[in-house]
Amino acid sequence: MIIVTGATGFIGSNIVADLNEAGRSDIILVDDLGTCAKWKNIAKRRFQDVVLPAELDALLDKLPGGDVVYHMGANSSTTATDGDAILLNNFRTSKHLWEWCARTRTPLIYASSAATYGDGARGFKDDQSVDALDALRPLNLYGWSKHAFDKWAVAQSEAGSAPPQWCGLKFFNVYGPNESHKGDMRSLVAKNTAAVAAGETIRLFKSHRDDFLDGQQLRDFVFVKDCTRVMQWLTGQPKVSGLFNLGTGLARSFTDLVHAIGAALDKPVKIEFIDMPESIRPNYQYFTQADMAKLRGAGYEQPFYSLEAGVADYVQRYLMQPDIYR
Repeated sequence: MIIVTGATGFIGSNIVADLNEAGRSDIILVDDLGTCAKWKNIAKRRFQDVVLPAELDALLDKLPGGDVVYHMGANSSTTATDGDAILLNNFRTSKHLWEWCARTRTPLIYASSAATYGDGARGFKDDQSVDALDALRPLNLYGWSKHAFDKWAVAQSEAGSAPPQWCGLKFFNVYGPNESHKGDMRSLVAKNTAAVAAGETIRLFKSHRDDFLDGQQLRDFVFVKDCTRVMQWLTGQPKVSGLFNLGTGLARSFTDLVHAIGAALDKPVKIEFIDMPESIRPNYQYFTQADMAKLRGAGYEQPFYSLEAGVADYVQRYLMQPDIYR
């Protein structure tokens, strides 16, 4: 039996799709459906049950353990301001799942975030030493909550109070199918594909730093199918534990991303650069790039989708189809 939290969300529903493709349907989905049509993310899936987050404690009390817990559930809004809600959803729930997994000897793979790195001034190396973790300064409440749990998890592991396997994955800029419910938090691929297809002008932020040209701000864009492939690999590696970056290891520009959409559609791209709002300039990241040496050193050898290949898969197989869901 497998538990997936956040199972009707973006990454969680893609994990469930992978599991179904591997022949597994003994899955308990933990999530709320809300009113934003997240049910469509799991409409094609086979599973054992769907449990609301409020029912999670009662569920765990009845279960002696499981094959693995994929904990993707969280409030992932980088603009959230309700500290109590973030603490409950992103720290306390994760702590409770960790303790249950440790007690029942169930492996735990959970979502951390590249937001833990803050402005990137200290680099993007997934070093889990005390000094390295203490040096990081997340820029928002969401990033802080993920960082706080990472530090707690590492301390628990070093104290010998950990699940038999645990992996905290620091996701970079993930894009791919089943993100339409995220609204303004969707990737730029999801936001701009229809506009590129219609021949509309795409607006990107100007650079407000002399060392970056307009549109040349850089991100590590990673296709969601790579993320779930890594998680499936980790599940088969019981001796591999710790914090791991999950990106491609290659930063690309926003201009590259928009041109990849155009290439996938075989359409010319028109770009206009607009001023970045004053409110986000102080915390805006001009460069993110995952250091992937740790995951590679653990034995993961599969290549990652290039930006062009990942965007083409997403655009052609999903966004431009009548049914956009995986």
